[in-house]
Amino acid sequence: MSSMKNICVYCGSNPGRLQDYCEAAQRLGRELAEQGLGLVYGGASVGVMGAVADAILANGGRAIGVIPHALATKEVSHQGLDDLLVVDSMHERKAKMAELSDGFIALPGGWGTIEEIFEMLTWAQLGFHEKPCGLLNVSHYYDDLFAFLDKAIREQFVKPEYRPMIMMDEDPANLIRRFAQYRAPKVKKWIGQEET
Repeated sequence: MSSMKNICVYCGSNPGRLQDYCEAAQRLGRELAEQGLGLVYGGASVGVMGAVADAILANGGRAIGVIPHALATKEVSHQGLDDLLVVDSMHERKAKMAELSDGFIALPGGWGTIEEIFEMLTWAQLGFHEKPCGLLNVSHYYDDLFAFLDKAIREQFVKPEYRPMIMMDEDPANLIRRFAQYRAPKVKKWIGQEET
């Protein structure tokens, strides 16, 4: 499938209120394995994180976890991964996950999940990478966030040309298929900047 090898998945270390969240993580893990794509994620064995890792491993796929020392015990490091990288800081964790990945998907999660996918989206906007970013919109979890993104465009804090940089889908297979077809838009960074 295209040139993608690993997909980074950001998600909660809690299971969330709905069973749908972990079930969607399991579907995503199975789909990654079926497509021959490896998982890069935060390295925990619990919550939505554990569900996606367990699913890819159960279906013969590869999983790499990246976790800082401070969270290795707190988040209960997954012991069944192909590789578990223990790093010194959250900054190092995020940089390593980005380096190892060819695309970024956010499952439902909390502030950390949102921060991580938005950092990758910001890096894409700045031209630091041309990798796809997407939200897996399980049970309408990301509806309000997507509405906010549209408002940011209407209010001219984000150029309309950047809208394709963040995809949203309810189906893991569709999202991965869209990732394979993704081409980063070529636009200037600053709104109102004159073309030269």
